Amino acid sequence: MDNRPIGVFDSGIGGLTVVNALANVLAGETILYVGDTARVPYGNKSSDRIQQFSHEITQWLIEQDCKMVVAACNTVSSLALDYLKSKFSVSIIGVISPGVDYAIQATNNWNIGVLGTQATIHSDAYGKQLRSIQSDITVVSQACPLFVPLAEEGWVEGDVPLEIAKSYLQSFQKSTVDTVILGCTHYPLLKGIIRDVLGADINLVDSGEATANVVESIIVKNNYVSNNQHGEIHCFVTDAPESFNALAGRFVHANISATTHIDIS
Repeated sequence: MDNRPIGVFDSGIGGLTVVNALANVLAGETILYVGDTARVPYGNKSSDRIQQFSHEITQWLIEQDCKMVVAACNTVSSLALDYLKSKFSVSIIGVISPGVDYAIQATNNWNIGVLGTQATIHSDAYGKQLRSIQSDITVVSQACPLFVPLAEEGWVEGDVPLEIAKSYLQSFQKSTVDTVILGCTHYPLLKGIIRDVLGADINLVDSGEATANVVESIIVKNNYVSNNQHGEIHCFVTDAPESFNALAGRFVHANISATTHIDIS
């Protein structure tokens, strides 16, 4: 048994969907979540800067005695994960590989769609990993930049998000894609709208849920399971907690014990 916490971090608030998925499958685990709200977004930063920020946060989480670290950020997962693994001995996982593996298992025709931010789609992080597993796979990628503010504003149903989703998903509707990866931690909040547009037969891959399942397998395999009956979620932010707290309930349904300001840099 291992009652040390699990560390999770993101550039902002979106990674709380990963925390929510973790809380659903690992109810007894304590989670420390860091949202780098003073330096969000990461998508317009250089690789060197993203690696620096990620290193600082991972170092802080390890100093809090975390037994493993989850980079709940697609930008970090694509541009800094290998770097972090080379610097720290603790288990560190991102959100891209779990989502890719789940999509490979789900597809029936090797036609997979990827939804993400401009930075994630431009990096082709999902496409590269998908093609490394199956070279002749067809990957259709689509940036959906307005999905993030819609999720944060709570506009996850109704005519406005529906029309925006229809516009973004036209290429998918014209394709033979049977599986779609939600390649941004904000996008699970819009899962209902996306399914309304694409239809019930499409497999929607929530990378947060896939990541939570991988974390569970690692914890069980390494005998890291907590013997606490109820875990806690502690959030730490690098800017004022008030705006973070105002949005947090949209991303995580489990109770957050406290939100604390920290100075990482």
